Amino acid sequence: MRPFLPAPAAFPEPPPEDVIARAEIVDLSDRLERDGRLVWDAPAGEWEILRFGRRSTGANTRPAPRPGLGLECDKLDPAALDAHFDAFVGRLVREVGPRPLDRAAGWTSLHIDSWEMGAQNWTAGFGAEFRGRRGYDPLPYVPAMTGRVAESVEISERFLWDLRLTLQELVIENHAAHLRDLGRRHGFRLSIEPYDMNPTADLTLGGVADVPMGEFWAHGHGFDSAFSCVEAASIAHTTGRSIVGAEAFTAGESEAWRLYPALLKDQGDWALCAGINRVVFHRFAHQPWLDRRPGMTMGPYGVHWDRTQTWWPLAGAYHRYLARCQFLLRQGAPVADVCYLVPEGAPHVFRPPASALAGELPDRRGFAFDGCAPEALVAGARVEEERIVFPGGAAYRLLVLPAVETMTPRLLRAVAALVAAGATIAGSPPQGSPSLEEYPRCDEEVAELAAELWGGRAPSAEVVRRSAGTGAIVWGGELQVAGAAPDGTPELYPTYEATARLLAALGTPPDFASDGPLRYAHRRTADADLYFVANRTAREIDAAGTFRVTGRRPERWDPLTGAIHRLATFAERDGRTTVPLRFAPHQSWFVVFRAEPTAGAPVVANGADRREPSLLARIDGPWDVFFAPENGGPGSVRFATLGDWRESADPQIRHYAGIATYTGAFDLPGLPAAGPRRLVLDIGEVPDLARIRLNGADLGILWCAPWRVEVAAAARAGGNRLEIDVASLWPNRLIGDCALPPEEQVAWTTWNPYGPGDPLLPSGLLGPVRILAGE
Repeated sequence: MRPFLPAPAAFPEPPPEDVIARAEIVDLSDRLERDGRLVWDAPAGEWEILRFGRRSTGANTRPAPRPGLGLECDKLDPAALDAHFDAFVGRLVREVGPRPLDRAAGWTSLHIDSWEMGAQNWTAGFGAEFRGRRGYDPLPYVPAMTGRVAESVEISERFLWDLRLTLQELVIENHAAHLRDLGRRHGFRLSIEPYDMNPTADLTLGGVADVPMGEFWAHGHGFDSAFSCVEAASIAHTTGRSIVGAEAFTAGESEAWRLYPALLKDQGDWALCAGINRVVFHRFAHQPWLDRRPGMTMGPYGVHWDRTQTWWPLAGAYHRYLARCQFLLRQGAPVADVCYLVPEGAPHVFRPPASALAGELPDRRGFAFDGCAPEALVAGARVEEERIVFPGGAAYRLLVLPAVETMTPRLLRAVAALVAAGATIAGSPPQGSPSLEEYPRCDEEVAELAAELWGGRAPSAEVVRRSAGTGAIVWGGELQVAGAAPDGTPELYPTYEATARLLAALGTPPDFASDGPLRYAHRRTADADLYFVANRTAREIDAAGTFRVTGRRPERWDPLTGAIHRLATFAERDGRTTVPLRFAPHQSWFVVFRAEPTAGAPVVANGADRREPSLLARIDGPWDVFFAPENGGPGSVRFATLGDWRESADPQIRHYAGIATYTGAFDLPGLPAAGPRRLVLDIGEVPDLARIRLNGADLGILWCAPWRVEVAAAARAGGNRLEIDVASLWPNRLIGDCALPPEEQVAWTTWNPYGPGDPLLPSGLLGPVRILAGE
């Protein structure tokens, strides 16, 4: 499916015999009898009779359980949505009662999921709507809807462009915005996932939402829909929305209870850097039973995120990590340099130049960007200090026009106003309007405005800068667009490298750079710059980050623990600050620049300069391990050493799914009375999650690297009792149950993709478990 339709300024015309002249089109609507018969005394000659009717597209709700199956409602008619709303949402509201408007808990929102139902091209009263919006009668041109050429290819294509635009306006006004308004009567907000067979422009539909949303599938377990997260962030940033949601970690059959928080961290950090700051897990299934696990599923779809997961009692630590990150990434305004204007018309999927993204999970490069819907530019953009500013505070040094040959006078007037106010615009002049509205005067106005701004139509072989008002138009040379993206989609924007050189010429250095494999996001508040920086690799790295901030002290904020460390080692040069950073595999930090630390925050000086702690003790065993019998476990077992449960001869251990508790003892005879400044427990390798208790003190949950926790407050020289709760996954149990009669099976689920011979997953505390000491 193509992400957009072309809108050229000129078309090759067929021979006259393949064209229907306007004078040859006869409206026979008043010759139809009530029973549908045509009564017409046709003039001499050969006539082709086209009969147009209106019916349902046949699109059904999907995927849905049988009670939820049915025809999609008319997306162009507000009365159809009223009926649907009353029968569905209205029925629920009447059942549960009105929502308390003074509480943020409970049912707070309505949601339009990814579109997926295709398009429609007519509704009752559509002709009158079209005439009122476009200023001309569509009837003489409707043969173009069948693929015929009415009057000329150019006229037919302009009509079809107007037709799609009118349909988009009706979807926006009579469906999306109408649902938003209906919901607000009950105190609901509206979130929208505006993509996937959407008949409108994605950014335009998403602009209706209180919370625009994208979607990403768990890496390796489904489709690549990362583009929708770029779209959702762009919508929020250019319309002043502070929350950007994502249907997160959607998955297909291959996931099958295999994923857990540590395996999600890299992609989750990617989403945070892409602009997502509300993770909406797909999926959380209702579990109606207290004695059946893993219980209800949505068939093979989604990461299984509900209370029947084996590791659910330990998931709070991961949720706290996300909460800290999401909270900080909603503060202030996003920082980006490039605003890509999306072409007018529908449908359209925003795709930045492929070179503006890097990595298997596509990260923005050092100059961040957003896409902008034409409506958002016309309604909300202004210029402050040579930057294009939108409601909410997002500001861009450069507006890049799409490489399309047409633009309506309304949009071109808005572009001209920005240039006059001091903005810098990159792109070539439009050659005409794509619309039949006010034709041919629309083309004349576009030509007049383009001549004022660009001074000509032919691009130069070199990049040319032309002043206009207090701003400038830059075009030609390497800013000319040619070629296609890797997927074959025509590129609409210059390469990242060309845009980066232009920004450098404007005196704007990259917002972030590093000598290591780091991704980032940047937000700015009134008194701080907050950078979220994450290691993209599964290895430990030392990397220097260079941030476009100066005159402020850097601090390292740990979203895992909430600890804040003031960084003493950094260097300032040419308006940027370089900071050395150390990362565990897939570890992330917030690097925050502010004048002084927040009063009362737990700040530690020189936090980035600590040396790696040294080995103080190794806890090899023996270990007493308790496997809960209600989960199919054997009860208490002694392990001489640590090892993988898959290698056990006992099938109750080999196929165990749930939380098992390791208990071990150790002494620290070399521990000084005052103790070292740092005493760290490192638990080595754990396939899933672990909770740590030392001498009765709960030290928290470890779910990702570094698998370490501070233990100085609880440790003593002798007689230390260490307890580690370790969670394993459902697949091993589901595989084991396949070889058991039903009455002996431990697990119960509505969907089990496993067989008795399937390979088992790593399980248990693999270690090594060590005590490390540092200064």
